[in-house]
Amino acid sequence: MFSHVVLGSNDIERSKKFYDAIFEAISIPPSEINAKGRLVYAHHEQKLMIGKPINGQPATPANGGTVAFGVGSAELVEAWHRAGVANGGVTAEDPPGVRKGSAGDLYLAYLRDPDGNKLCAMYRLPVAG
Repeated sequence: MFSHVVLGSNDIERSKKFYDAIFEAISIPPSEINAKGRLVYAHHEQKLMIGKPINGQPATPANGGTVAFGVGSAELVEAWHRAGVANGGVTAEDPPGVRKGSAGDLYLAYLRDPDGNKLCAMYRLPVAG
C-alpha cells in the first residue's frame, strides 16, 4: 500500500547511527546520506526516508503516529529493540513481548528514535493448531 514514509530529524548523523543499527539487526542495509541530506532505507520496493523538514522548521514527532516494521521472528524483534536502545533510542510503551489481539497474537517492541518518532517492530505469531 505505501511507497514510502518520511520522518523528520534534527541531527542526520545521530539518526544514521540509530537507523543503521536497528535495520542491520533485521538485515536491511545501512544508508548513506544522499545529495539532499536524507537517509533512504529500502526493502521490497518500500522506503523509509529520514531528513530535515523541507520547510526549515525543527523536526517534531507525530502525535499519535507510529511507523511499524514487520520482521521475521520474535528474536529479530528483540535484536531490533536492543540495537535501538544501544544507539540512542528509548523504549516506548511496555517492554518487548506478546500482545494479544483480535487479529491474533503479535510479538511487539516499541521505541522512540532520538528525535522522538515512535517506531515498532512486529512479528505475527503462528496460530496454534
